[in-house]
Amino acid sequence: MAHLDDIILKCQDGNSSAQTALYHLFSAKMYGICLRYARDSAEAEDFMQEGFVRVFNKICQFEFKGSFEGWIKRIMVNTALEKFRKNDRLYPVEEMKIFESIEYVEETISSISANDLLRIIQELPPRYRMVFNLFAIEGYSHLEIAEMMNISEGTSKSNLSRARVILQKSVKEYFGEKKKLR
Repeated sequence: MAHLDDIILKCQDGNSSAQTALYHLFSAKMYGICLRYARDSAEAEDFMQEGFVRVFNKICQFEFKGSFEGWIKRIMVNTALEKFRKNDRLYPVEEMKIFESIEYVEETISSISANDLLRIIQELPPRYRMVFNLFAIEGYSHLEIAEMMNISEGTSKSNLSRARVILQKSVKEYFGEKKKLR
């Protein structure tokens, strides 16, 4: 970890070689995080690039307390959240009545490839995707999500519930397509 600390210190001094090294150390993992929040790979790339700009602008604020990777991850998630808040009015929440009678998906999630699962999550409406990721993957509470997204706690819970229904429907359709291909 001393090597990482040296890179961080050089970044704090504005060393561009150190910035490149830091980017290469963390870009793949941060891209994966951004991809969970994005509609597609191009949007994930945008989130990540803007996130790294923020990392380098704020790196002097990192005080070597806690995980540096966690610090970067938080910046990436906050970048995605900020983009969501700016664009939220462009994406109306969809009418959910068509999803209310979906049965529970019996097939196991473990038989879905990571790429297919990511694609299914990316197909969620933006607000549902954001709440799902923040709750199920990042581990935030509904109260924390409500504060981050400027929504009520009840709306966060409702959005998560609706995201789960849509995901169940999508997983069921995924297995239906797989069966047709056999």
